[in-house]
Amino acid sequence: MLNRRHLRIKVLQILYSFYQNGASKDLSHLQKELTISLERMYDMYLYLLLAFEQMVGAAENRIEDRRKKIRPTREDLNPNLRFVKNTVFAKVGKSTALQSLSKHRKVNWEGVEYQEMFKKMFLASTETENYCLYMLNEDPMFYNDVQFATHYFKESIANSTILQHFFEEQSIYWADDLDLCCSMVIKSLKSVGPESPFTPLPLFKENDDEAEFAHGLVAKTIQHDQEYEGLIAETASNWEKDRIAKMDMILLKMGIAELLNFPSIPISVTLNECIEISKFYSTPKSNIFINGILDNLVAKFKEEKRLFKTGRGLLS
Repeated sequence: MLNRRHLRIKVLQILYSFYQNGASKDLSHLQKELTISLERMYDMYLYLLLAFEQMVGAAENRIEDRRKKIRPTREDLNPNLRFVKNTVFAKVGKSTALQSLSKHRKVNWEGVEYQEMFKKMFLASTETENYCLYMLNEDPMFYNDVQFATHYFKESIANSTILQHFFEEQSIYWADDLDLCCSMVIKSLKSVGPESPFTPLPLFKENDDEAEFAHGLVAKTIQHDQEYEGLIAETASNWEKDRIAKMDMILLKMGIAELLNFPSIPISVTLNECIEISKFYSTPKSNIFINGILDNLVAKFKEEKRLFKTGRGLLS
């Protein structure tokens, strides 16, 4: 589920909190925080998947309320059931794997306040062109349901300010996690087949080393903090240390840790990742500064024969 870009961002968040609080926590505490943060992100992914069932429930409640009107119209008595019978929504809602995971992790939308939230979200979605066109489309092809479910998720669930507010209140990190979790929901929807049951994606792929990478990056950055800070200060001789943005300093330390301690990661990948992340999390000119410092350090490390990369083409 997780890609390394997001793992680096997670590490950056944990390290920023660490340095912001005066480096008062030990390494084991940071590792626990990282684990919790990653697990919480997976909870968000499950919350988003469970939102489909809630939206269908809100639609069914609205249909029932209209049927009970004192003077129901023909449309009230014979409602369009296209939305509530969407086959993709049904597969996700009936997924035993999703239900089991949600129960185990205690992730659910139980509570009257959530019913009201999804009622508002559903009513807002009925005003969208995507919803209106789908309700008029009588073609029962499974592909149409997948297309609609994907578009509907992007427009009426992922972009709902109501839902975003809920996530922001739950965790300070979830605002940054939302994009990745949404991309994983979309990937999950597109993988749904007409015959097979729906299965949520795992947090990590089986037998991969992503968790080891994230925890290792935290450890190496902290363990060599003073050494890396000295290298940065020496390379950025025209800059006083206090003038370097805190986020830039952390990204540079992470970049050095990755260059020197992860032989399977190409140099170009490390540099590109640090630069790209800085565009979103630091100052407008940080990417240029970080690129210059890391380029100079790579040249220095090569000259000192400190870079050990395994595999063809990794020293570039």
